[in-house]
Amino acid sequence: MASGRILIVDDDRSLIEVLKVRVESAGYEVTTALKEETALAAAKEQVFDLAIIDLQLDGTNGIELMQKIHLLIPELPVIILTAHGSIESAVEAMKQGAYSYVTKPFNARDLLLQVEKALENRVLKNEIRRLKTFLEEEYDFGNMVARSEKMKSVLEIVTRIADNDSTVYIQGESGTGKELIAKAIHMASQRKDKPFIALNCAAIPETLLESKLFGHERGAFTGATQSTRGSFTQAHMGTIFLDEIGDMSLTIQAKVLRVLQERQFYPVGSEKLVEVDVRVIVATNKDLEEEVKKGLFRTDLYYRIHVIPIHLPPLRERKEDIQPLVEHFLKRFNQHMKKEVKGVTAEAMKKLLLYDWPGNVRELENTIEFAMAMTQLDYITEDYVLQSKTLPADETLKPLKDAKNAFERSYLIGLLQICKGNVSEAAELAGKYRADFYSLLNKHNLNAADFRGAE
Repeated sequence: MASGRILIVDDDRSLIEVLKVRVESAGYEVTTALKEETALAAAKEQVFDLAIIDLQLDGTNGIELMQKIHLLIPELPVIILTAHGSIESAVEAMKQGAYSYVTKPFNARDLLLQVEKALENRVLKNEIRRLKTFLEEEYDFGNMVARSEKMKSVLEIVTRIADNDSTVYIQGESGTGKELIAKAIHMASQRKDKPFIALNCAAIPETLLESKLFGHERGAFTGATQSTRGSFTQAHMGTIFLDEIGDMSLTIQAKVLRVLQERQFYPVGSEKLVEVDVRVIVATNKDLEEEVKKGLFRTDLYYRIHVIPIHLPPLRERKEDIQPLVEHFLKRFNQHMKKEVKGVTAEAMKKLLLYDWPGNVRELENTIEFAMAMTQLDYITEDYVLQSKTLPADETLKPLKDAKNAFERSYLIGLLQICKGNVSEAAELAGKYRADFYSLLNKHNLNAADFRGAE
């Protein structure tokens, strides 16, 4: 059985009833409109997969209506109905963005064939767009290098929670990759074929944020020359990512809370409720618990969004990831800049490892891009790395082997303390076989018995 939601617009009541019966008999869900105003109102309130529009409408024409609907639903395929004498106009409609046209009187089989092809074409375009997005995200996936245990833990959480609809709360400093994690969750979910809409709440003035979130009606405020759909409506059936949610005013917070509770809202200037089905992911670089204590963030909203918390560690706490990140960025910028830089020198890498990275992965990426642009050698030298930055003394940096061994020993001690010397539990937590775990203990001269009964 076919499926899809179709909008049919024609000012001939008898013809529109015939069209409705024919299209519904093929298994499609149909909404009809006799006037332009009714059609536009329906397009604001519902998500359609196809529109069938008569070329000649009372007071307007199908091409103009199609253009107005495309402002609301840009990718919507449109089939134009036209009389034999107006085929030239129908061809013009296709130039303006229509998918195809059908002449009246129409043959029901031909019409349904056009409908089927239009919907198949839309699915194909969506799939191409999804694959393109997926490839772009896969290309950027190196930003989530997980050699460090902290990032491995983050990605394990992402894997476990991606396929449910619980709200996700991502906390981390600027530049740690919060949006990248949100996209990864979306792409691993059953909503991956639907929209991913990201909105940076800190980048939009408060006076415009409500409209950006919920949309507005024409004339709702000065400058609102046409109705628009907000981010929540655009994300219908998909995922909405609210970045820097801690920067919202208390007034907007109250309205967002209602959407999260009821999954419905009023666009600015509208008296009609809009219902949405969205997965919500929020992010912040602030400590929202402290913001709640200060009265700057609503307690009820905090607990509404704090369902699945994910903390993204700053780069200075996962320096094991710096080298593979550098290799990833080298590969990317070699392709973009048409260069063949092979790597960084030992002294340059030492500077990268010593630095604290207040800007995190984004700052590292910018540092490598600058160095790649400047160098004319096969390797990036320390001359182009972190110029004018204050670094700790060189002696604080251990050789890589020593640093790795120190981390490994510290990690084992922590596990044994948590498990109070129980090797089986510690090995399970570490994801190691018991025999392999004993080998690690022997390597670092550790005795599990020393930790039994330890607090």
